[in-house]
Amino acid sequence: MKASEDALLCPITLELFCNPVVAQDGHTYERKAIEEWIRKNGRSPITDQQISLEHLIPNYAMKKMIDHFESSLDSKNFQYTLDVDVKKKKGRPLFQTFGKTIYSAEWLPSNDGRPEIILLKIDGARANKEASFYVNVSRHPHIVRTFGLVHEDDGDRNSIMLLQEYASEGSLYELLTERKKALDEKILIEIFCQVIDAMSYLSINNIVHGDLACRNVLVFRFDEKNPRNIVVKVTDFGLSRYSKIYSQTTAVGKTTLNIIPKRYCAPEILSTNVTANDYTEKSDVYSMGILMWEAYSRGALPWTNIENDDDVVRRVRNGDILPKPANCSPQYWDIITKTWSKLPNQRPTFDQLKQLFQDQLYQTTTSAPRPSMF
Repeated sequence: MKASEDALLCPITLELFCNPVVAQDGHTYERKAIEEWIRKNGRSPITDQQISLEHLIPNYAMKKMIDHFESSLDSKNFQYTLDVDVKKKKGRPLFQTFGKTIYSAEWLPSNDGRPEIILLKIDGARANKEASFYVNVSRHPHIVRTFGLVHEDDGDRNSIMLLQEYASEGSLYELLTERKKALDEKILIEIFCQVIDAMSYLSINNIVHGDLACRNVLVFRFDEKNPRNIVVKVTDFGLSRYSKIYSQTTAVGKTTLNIIPKRYCAPEILSTNVTANDYTEKSDVYSMGILMWEAYSRGALPWTNIENDDDVVRRVRNGDILPKPANCSPQYWDIITKTWSKLPNQRPTFDQLKQLFQDQLYQTTTSAPRPSMF
């Protein structure tokens, strides 16, 4: 594991510090994270030297920096002005698709002592909540952190801009498609568990994602040798029809809020008489199953052998499911197919899905043959 290039982030969790401590290796960590690491490993995650719980020392200087950063966000009520508080970096956008653009950005007057950021611009949308809502709901280790809303003086009133943390490794979709072979199943399961954890948190907060797919999972750290070091985070939640946290502006006819990702949707979402009540945790669970199939299939388009989206809709509403990827173990395929039950009440919740994976991981670990002593 490498030291974080961002001074305000714990190198283990890649989250902003809350209770920073210095270990014997000279590096600063979040107390809870390094204590758990030491109990399991006994050595530094960065230098590999022996370190102990007894020698963890509070880093008051770092704590002061964090408190100053957090208070600066709060003093602005989590609302910023473009080219006053933050600015777009020169050059092309990092990413652009219909209705959504991501710009590399930087703090003003300088980036010193602050995390790397991007601006997410969503066309044809407005915020239904106070800026603090979007900030507070993102305070989860596997949800992309939002620092606030950004406004332009005399800017476009038919769009919204979110100030968010930067994911150096891009999206999970990019990671999958740029590789020559599929990821090891242990790596995929670690990623799934992190995404499920985030989705469970959103569900508790009565938020439906509405567009769960590999493209909307960002990779903050990837470690092929040690899956436990991987960090992924869910982004773009709530950008769907009947969203409770965003609404469509009348001036724009077609936006990300009214585009239906048909190949990732549950049958009830594809119904001709769909209502807001059909967008639930269980419709997101169905999409989670599609995401897992997509990850096993190296980012392949679901139902890739069917050209017409309307034909896909008919298949899904009829109860048809995607074929099992060759690299997916039967026990995990059994879990994935549970998410595709035609009736929502027959699908697991995210908490139940998380338990199914944990139970399977435990069985796999305990049934593994013990190494020979000879």
